[in-house]
Amino acid sequence: MAASLFLAACGNAATAAPSPSPTAPLPTGTSPPSPTSTRISSPQGTPAPTSTATHIPCDPSVADYCIEDTYFVFLRPIVPPGTESIDRGYPYGSTEGGTRDPHHGVEFYNASGTPVLAAADGMVYYAGDDTARKFSPWSGFYGNIVVLEHPLSDEPFDRLYTLYAHLSKIDVNSGQTVTAGEKIGEVGLTGTASGSHLHFEVRVDPNDYGSSLNPELWLVPHPGNGTLALLATDKAGEIIFPSFNVQYYPDRNKPATAAYQVDAYAPETVNARDPWNEIAAIGDQPAGWYRVTFLWAGVLYERWVEIQPGKLTRVML
Repeated sequence: MAASLFLAACGNAATAAPSPSPTAPLPTGTSPPSPTSTRISSPQGTPAPTSTATHIPCDPSVADYCIEDTYFVFLRPIVPPGTESIDRGYPYGSTEGGTRDPHHGVEFYNASGTPVLAAADGMVYYAGDDTARKFSPWSGFYGNIVVLEHPLSDEPFDRLYTLYAHLSKIDVNSGQTVTAGEKIGEVGLTGTASGSHLHFEVRVDPNDYGSSLNPELWLVPHPGNGTLALLATDKAGEIIFPSFNVQYYPDRNKPATAAYQVDAYAPETVNARDPWNEIAAIGDQPAGWYRVTFLWAGVLYERWVEIQPGKLTRVML
């Protein structure tokens, strides 16, 4: 079976990158492209192009790849000294190998009482206990919850909603106006939380559990970092759900310095309204070159791609 690979990458400008979660094994394969390369590698290993400061928007179905502007509209709901990095053990769309329900958000592990902040300006759509009003198929799933409505000025949505769950304390009321960075509550372990953390979601419809989007594609990355989103399809154009290996090369002439296993989402968490149409993602990664591989029907598929600060890289193979 043949396969195709679509890739999106996003970035912003220069601090330290987060350390990788458990390192995925480095597959054998071609060497990274040289600085004078002129094309992205095909699955057989053709070298990738060097970057330019700005790329003209193009059609990824006919171009080697396209780099475009993207939508980073939300700040992190946790700031230092709290842990502001997303937990890699149970990312968006994950089932942890089939042991848990598909994840509709991301986790920020912090001690109870850590301040939780509004990710953007908006209005409190709901604040309270989710036994009084359900936001998932299960009553009491989120515990104390705040849902914010955020009007947006740009496509693809005129508004989005952020959801903050398992709170130990709620500091706002329904109907209240909030500003980005304002304290709206505190981390806790109410509802079905198995430990103290903030569960954070981005939704198109506040009442639709199935309308979630991967927050990693909407949160502003740390300076110098970007986000990688992946889609793979077979020769007939049908989506497939492999496990991707993503290796980071800060210097294309030297070995990779980090590697990640990035599993495809559970199919029910793929949102048809998502503008990127991705089925896997890893956020907040440093700008540079990445080798992305996956195995399908016994064949190793490969693509070299660059993340640039503040841009979206789209690739279709």
